[in-house]
This record gives sequence, C-alpha cells and structure tokens, in this order.
Amino acid sequence: MRLLILGGTEFVGRAVTEAALARDWEVTVFHRGRHEPPAGARTLIGDRTAPAPEGLAALADGEWDLVVDTWSSAPSAVRDAARLLADRVGRYVYVSSRSVYAWPPAAGLAEDGPLVDGDPDAGEVPYAQAKRGGELAALDAFGPDRTLFVRAGLIIGPYENIGRLPWWLGRIARGGPVLAPGPRTLPLQYVDVRDLAEWTLDAAGAGLSGPYNLISPPGHTTMGELLDACVRATGSDAELRWTDPETLLAAGVEPWSDLPVWIPPGELYDAIHAADVSKALAAGLRCRPAAETVADTWAWLESIGGSAPQRPDRPPVGLSPEREAALLSDRRPAGSG
Repeated sequence: MRLLILGGTEFVGRAVTEAALARDWEVTVFHRGRHEPPAGARTLIGDRTAPAPEGLAALADGEWDLVVDTWSSAPSAVRDAARLLADRVGRYVYVSSRSVYAWPPAAGLAEDGPLVDGDPDAGEVPYAQAKRGGELAALDAFGPDRTLFVRAGLIIGPYENIGRLPWWLGRIARGGPVLAPGPRTLPLQYVDVRDLAEWTLDAAGAGLSGPYNLISPPGHTTMGELLDACVRATGSDAELRWTDPETLLAAGVEPWSDLPVWIPPGELYDAIHAADVSKALAAGLRCRPAAETVADTWAWLESIGGSAPQRPDRPPVGLSPEREAALLSDRRPAGSG
C-alpha cells in the first residue's frame, strides 16, 4: 500500500506512520520539517497553512492508495489538500473527533447522533466545528464511498503531546501523597494511539467508509486501575489518596484539565466516557490492556528525559504542586467505592 500522511511526525500521525512502516507499506510524510519523521518514511516538506498553491506545492505530483489526515484546525486546509489529491489518491481517511456530535451527546450515542454545524470553507473556528468542517471538506472532494472518518475520543499512549497521561505519570513518579479523584471504580473510555493506528490502517485497507466512533468499550479500565498502573510502572512510593467528586468540585477543581482524564459522573462524563463503539468493535477494533499503555508511555517518557512535548495550541494540564498540597490538607476520603 502507498500511504500519504499529512503530518506524521508527532502523536497520532506518528503512530499511523510507524504502524504502516511495520507493515512494509510505502509511506510518504508531508510535514513542516519541525520534527524528524520515523526512519523509513519518504519526506515532503510543506506548510498547509501557507497561501495556495505554495503551501501544498510538494503534493503537486504523486499517487497514493490512501491519505491519512489528522488536521484539527481550519477546515479550509483540509478542503485544499483534499481537492488537490482527489484524482490521485484512492481513499481519504480523516482522523476526526467525537466532538462533532451536538452537545450534549447522550450516553450510548452511536455514529448516527446529531452533529454540530460545519463549514468546509471556514478558517479558524472552535474545535468541534473545525473537525466537522474537516469531515465535510473531505466528503466534498472524495465522496461518501472514498472517505473514512475516525471519530476518536480520548487518545493516550507514547508520544502524547497533550500531556494527560504524561502528567499523571510524572506526578506519581515524584511520589508521596497524590490527590486521586474518586470514585476509584469510575469506568473510563479511551483509545491507545497505537490501537487507533492499527485499526485505521486495517479499515482503510478493507475499503471501509463513513464514520466510526474509535475508542475503547466503556469501562475498558477504571480510574483506580489506571493510577495503580502508573504507580507500578514508575516504581514510586506514591500514596493514592482517593477523594470524592463532591469535595473536589466544591474546591473548584476542574475535571479533565486540573486532574486529567477524570470526569465525575454527569453530562460531561456521558459525553466522554460512554460512547457506543459497537460499530468499530464489529470492524475489528482491539484494545490493549491499560497497564501496557501506561508502561509503554512511561518507558517513552524516560527515553526522552521524563518531560513530554507540549502542543503549542493546547494549554498545559494538571494541578500545580502547591494547589495539590492545599487540596490534600483539606480533603474528605472517598473510600474505595
């Protein structure tokens, strides 16, 4: 298979690139040259945010069986690339997001749920509208039979540049009392970036089209299992001090951002951790154990000196040590429930 990756040097794109190279596919990576792509990939340098046609000039020639695009900003950038490639690429795979569903997406929402409005010609717009606009841009150029939308949820694993799992690993590695958001048995739903990559290549190779919620089954792991795995992976003396959601919320702790991954039961939890993924499972999605994801992410962090890269367009996550210490001094135990 001849694969073109738009991006391919950081998180999701890198995982797709590595998975394709492991299959002995012919991989071309189109990127801005800011990061080194995986060894074995052919490189094309360009900047899709630059004015046309200069920004995409490196893509003026060449044919590929499929293109994978992880773009999450202006839909017009997807539009321009898709139009340029429509006659020279067999299939367009757009890594989208479950954020395209109209708010609030109910627990158990499948791919036929209501969607936000999107404009394929839009410039900079909010994330949900950007991803939906990107879907529409790919659809306009390639049609419904040649487009595959990977609607991912929470993505974690090696090379994560958002900082969610890396923050937990770094915090737990420091040891001592750790503010752990309860309940300990809270089910979580996410996808390891490598599982996303493997499924995406399998699905594209099989000629699948349309949208797929791409995330683990609800309850693939729990908050307790995830943090316990962090303790084991780092080998630290961290003591998880479980604290009930009411205490944390009353103290002004922001779910998802102050304590990454964690969301207490409610509307936001249903939106993030309770998606219907039966369609992807039927199409072959396999999710590795949480302990493997955690251990591999820690091994990667250690290999780069312990500090994860941070996307410049996303704010840092996690509580400061000072705020965590203040919260620990005034917490109410959540128990094990």
